[in-house]
Amino acid sequence: MSGSQRPVLSRRALIGTGLAVGAAAVTTAGSGTAWAATRAPAQRRAYAFLAAAMDAYPGHGAVRLAQSYTDQAGLFSTAFVYDNALTILAQLASRTVDGRSRAVALGDALLYAQAHDPVHDDGRLRQAYNVGPYTFYDGSPQPDGFVRADGTANVGTQFGFTGTAVGDMAWAGIALSALARRTGERRFLTGAVRIGEWIERVGRTDEPLGGYKFGVDGADERLPFTSTEHNTDLIGLFGQLARLTGDKVWRERRARAAAFVRKMWEPSGGFFYTGTNDGVTINRSPIPEDTQTWTHLALSSPAHARSLDWATTELAVLDTADRRNSTVPAGQSYEGVTFSSAGLLANEDAPIAAGQPKPDRNGVWFEGTAHLALALRHRHAPGDEARARRLIASVERAQDLLGADQTVGGGALPAHCGVVSASSPLDTGFGFGYYPYRHTGATAWYLLAATRTNPLAA
Repeated sequence: MSGSQRPVLSRRALIGTGLAVGAAAVTTAGSGTAWAATRAPAQRRAYAFLAAAMDAYPGHGAVRLAQSYTDQAGLFSTAFVYDNALTILAQLASRTVDGRSRAVALGDALLYAQAHDPVHDDGRLRQAYNVGPYTFYDGSPQPDGFVRADGTANVGTQFGFTGTAVGDMAWAGIALSALARRTGERRFLTGAVRIGEWIERVGRTDEPLGGYKFGVDGADERLPFTSTEHNTDLIGLFGQLARLTGDKVWRERRARAAAFVRKMWEPSGGFFYTGTNDGVTINRSPIPEDTQTWTHLALSSPAHARSLDWATTELAVLDTADRRNSTVPAGQSYEGVTFSSAGLLANEDAPIAAGQPKPDRNGVWFEGTAHLALALRHRHAPGDEARARRLIASVERAQDLLGADQTVGGGALPAHCGVVSASSPLDTGFGFGYYPYRHTGATAWYLLAATRTNPLAA
């Protein structure tokens, strides 16, 4: 999709370079019986993709993470921590022996990275790691798997994925906490607590708006931003640590993150803003999708439940083959939501970024569409379940029809497995885009929505 050999960067791939963010043919489900009959095969195919992404480099060690995107995205064997955390949660949601085994293996890989960082020994994880060999764009070889020859974790230095974001850390901690609950193994809780303590040391701020800051860049310099999304993630992590440890300090930290999130609420519009750049002034544009849906999953607050209505209405898109810059095949269309309010205003005459295609304002962001479906199921107001089913059906159709002939680690994927990030190239409004490449993160969120699994609940 890029039309060049330049990599496609995701929103969780920017902090290592010092950048930051603020935080389908429409198929309507018929009867409940028909829905149940069609759901299970789609889930099985999604799990097949997650397994393929995890097993793509069998000759490079048993300690491994899952490659985040198919090879065609141009990120080679990059494994983002965020995507792997979601994969753990989705595997646990399967309630199968294989799912639990895979989740444990990925959790142990996160613990390995935490204990074998080439520079730091303070509980942090990096944005991303390499999990298999490749030759970089400049011709330099990357010969190792996830574990380098010297025993250190193979940090993704080639793309600059060397920083540590509070949100990514929070999701890793949530995944390790879920493993601790499911397995009873102490090592997972110890790893999650180390993550929480790193966030407390590095992220806590006494600025007027409070909360926890964004994290550090690749040079270990603290970044000035405070993200609504990240603090929402911390509501989930700190709440789970409070429950697992019984230590009241985590309740205080959860309350601090929640106080920041509530300050981002716009009552007149019924939505949450993205965060702040300086700890004083609220950023009022763009307005992202995840700050509307994740806040509901984390807070479960009736006073703020209108955020789902805002996302459903204000970020709704329908991508059809006849739209300008759409890459949807003829005869297909997909409904869902876009990444942020800015996506609907994207300049369709200019590339999203250098070397990238022009955006489709109505490109569907399938990860966010799954967020919304899960949040609607969690709220369960009149009409929410029917709307959630329509959104999930759109994601499932995308899994069936989009992203054909893509590979992971050079190997072919099982047919019709894995959800692409977007139906067509879309501009997030934060300086990067999403594209029709199969993605572990989008696939995992689909599975969480399909299984009604709320990962942010305490």
